[in-house]
Amino acid sequence: MKAVIFDMDGLLIDSEPFWKIAEKKVFGELGLNLSDELLRQVMGFRLSEVVIHWYQYQPWPNPDFKKTENDVLEYVKKIILENAKPMPGVYEVLEKLKSENYKMAVASSSAMSLIEAVVDKLDIRNYFDVLWSAEFEHFGKPHPGIFITTAQKLNVEAKDCMVFEDSINGVISAKAARMKCIAVPEEATFNDKRFAIADVKLKSLLEYI
Repeated sequence: MKAVIFDMDGLLIDSEPFWKIAEKKVFGELGLNLSDELLRQVMGFRLSEVVIHWYQYQPWPNPDFKKTENDVLEYVKKIILENAKPMPGVYEVLEKLKSENYKMAVASSSAMSLIEAVVDKLDIRNYFDVLWSAEFEHFGKPHPGIFITTAQKLNVEAKDCMVFEDSINGVISAKAARMKCIAVPEEATFNDKRFAIADVKLKSLLEYI
């Protein structure tokens, strides 16, 4: 392996609860009642895809998809910047990989503005050679495009990359890009049999140390 690529939400920061709060609030005001179980269906999706997904699930009158997207993004950004904490093992794994001279990147379905806010909040920007968002791709995860582009930006072959992911859509994306993948699922989805396609499954990043 020559490079390591990290997802962000649910992997570097415990942001999934914040996304749930933001989505329940914004979509709730549009008349949708979204449970945690329903929200797991869109883990790893780009926000634009999330908005379309819920509109198709239950349309609301006079849709303004861009406004809804921005409402969710701004609300989740506010919550994350007030409350964001690194997931267990983040600093230890980054230090370990840096000492082993791996190239490193963040490849997230979140908007670039949120990626930059998070890496600065956690003070980890200096570890990464590349920050990349699926907002710049034609397709979001589980399409492999985001990881293929990230490998190109790192100037390494996709087969020489390893990905850390917490969602099944992210794992599918990484494997479709022909990369090694370490899954670090949240407790609620840890036993999901679909994670069997990952090369390794860990309960936390601390297990990689």
